[in-house]
Amino acid sequence: MQANGAGQDPGSELSCRTSAQNGEGSSAGGAHANGLVSVTNNGNSVSDNNGLSDQAEESNNANDVNSTVKKKKRLSQSEEDVIRLIGQHLHDLGLNQTVDMLMQESGCRLEHPSATKFRNHIMEGEWDKAESDLNELKALMHSPSAIVRMKFLLLQQKYLEYLEDGKVLEALQVLRAELTPLQYNTERIHVLSGYLMCSNAEDLKAKAEWEGKGSPSRTKLLDKLQTYLPPSVMLPPRRLQNLLRQAVELQRERCLYHNTKMDSGMDSVSLLLDHACSRKQFPCYTQQVLTEHCNEVWFCKFSNDGTKLATGSKDTTVIVWQVDPESHQLKLLKTLEGHAYGVSYLAWSPDDVYLIACGPDDCSELWLWNVQTGELRTKMSQSHEDSLTSVAWNPDGKRFVTGGQRGQFYQCDLDGNLLDSWEGVRVQCLWCLGDGRTVLASDTHQRIRAYNFEDLTDRNIVQEDHPVMSFTVSKNGRLALLNVATQGVHLWDLQDRVLVRKYQGVTQGFYTIHSCFGGHNEDFIASGSEDHKVYIWHRRSELPVAELSGHTRTVNCVSWNPVVPGLLASASDDGTVRIWGPAPFQDVQDTDGPNESSSMDS
Repeated sequence: MQANGAGQDPGSELSCRTSAQNGEGSSAGGAHANGLVSVTNNGNSVSDNNGLSDQAEESNNANDVNSTVKKKKRLSQSEEDVIRLIGQHLHDLGLNQTVDMLMQESGCRLEHPSATKFRNHIMEGEWDKAESDLNELKALMHSPSAIVRMKFLLLQQKYLEYLEDGKVLEALQVLRAELTPLQYNTERIHVLSGYLMCSNAEDLKAKAEWEGKGSPSRTKLLDKLQTYLPPSVMLPPRRLQNLLRQAVELQRERCLYHNTKMDSGMDSVSLLLDHACSRKQFPCYTQQVLTEHCNEVWFCKFSNDGTKLATGSKDTTVIVWQVDPESHQLKLLKTLEGHAYGVSYLAWSPDDVYLIACGPDDCSELWLWNVQTGELRTKMSQSHEDSLTSVAWNPDGKRFVTGGQRGQFYQCDLDGNLLDSWEGVRVQCLWCLGDGRTVLASDTHQRIRAYNFEDLTDRNIVQEDHPVMSFTVSKNGRLALLNVATQGVHLWDLQDRVLVRKYQGVTQGFYTIHSCFGGHNEDFIASGSEDHKVYIWHRRSELPVAELSGHTRTVNCVSWNPVVPGLLASASDDGTVRIWGPAPFQDVQDTDGPNESSSMDS
């Protein structure tokens, strides 16, 4: 490794940038690290004494004199930091001569001389010298006690390398005479001692989950050791790349329309432009209008694998649509008939084999369909006085819960056999959490409660001031999205039991409207509305990022495709289902200005 200017006196002034009267740097007559000599004549670089006129030579001599008397501008702390970051990045690329020149010209140093020695000794496997370097570094550290942890990591590497080389006695000496006396992490020492029984080097690497002796493992060791050193002594590894990645991620997070998977690498983005997504890449445009239903469409739901869409209507049918994997166009796959009261709620089983259909308030029946065969597996009805208007699948796919506003709350198997029941709970909407035990139910007391069918306990989770018409839960089970009568869409944190955000714009009376999470990473929220529109918000923003027009009556339900982030469905009292997607033939380079309206027409 190159010294990179680290041999300067630590107390020396870390600056030497020269400033000419016109604000430009001058290096006339200065010798560079690569041995080349250049002069400056009116801003043009020419060779020294090669065909220059006497007048030019006199001018250059004058520049030489002037350059010696011009005061050096002291670099600010942030400027020094940037230079060091650039130097580290260049060093990682192997451009060591460039680093030397940069440090020499700027007067900065890449890292403390003791840190440079420490780095070199580790990479060369000179463990005794590296241990000695720790004593020099101790005075530069904010927490000298960290020296013990650093020494432990260093000796651990030394121990493993001895074992790989077959030097068992030397390794045992390190374990007994150097590691154990540190009295640090005795549990780890017991693990290390077990490696003495490894039959060969490959066995050792496998059990220790270690790359083996050499540059990769020593670089990892150095990365760990650097975390204990202040950045003024040794920069954290790959600091510039980390800062750039953080900047890119922050820009993506703040982008209102970012709806694609974030590539963790930097090769897929340009650092020369700010990140910006266009609304034209967002599901704001009508791609298809499904008109096969002949009455109000009350519900729609994409399957968990995103390949199908189920829609339920007042016309007593459920239509299952197939999503084309390439064009994302939908075509009719199956029509499931016979729901005498109409279909107001649908729930796919976790494996998408079954689909349960519920009716409105006066419906006492529930239909469980095999979607693959189109056959009705179960038609369940416990009592003609029941009202089975909502359903939710247990994550195991073998049970479901159902209930309604007349006080029924049942847990059943796939054949409709009653497994458990909870008396007196007037259910508006249901959801099963991922633990397989807890069921969330909104009731007529303007709240959501958690019910455990195993130990028969229940507790309050959410309390609203107005009726909760429907709710849905995020994939991770942390957030709940509520449609609240006369209030609109509310976001709750189920773990902290706090109201996070109230979303603006939507018109919500006492109709049951179903909203949803969606988009990549469920960063977006969509809801129908009584003003005939679909509203979309970024989860962190109260104001809508898009208002989708096209329906002519109340939009009852929206469903975002869980696999295709750019595909959204909406069901309306106008008898249609609209499929929303990005603009056709979009130019992906086209971005919208910040002042343009977010309202979208079909």
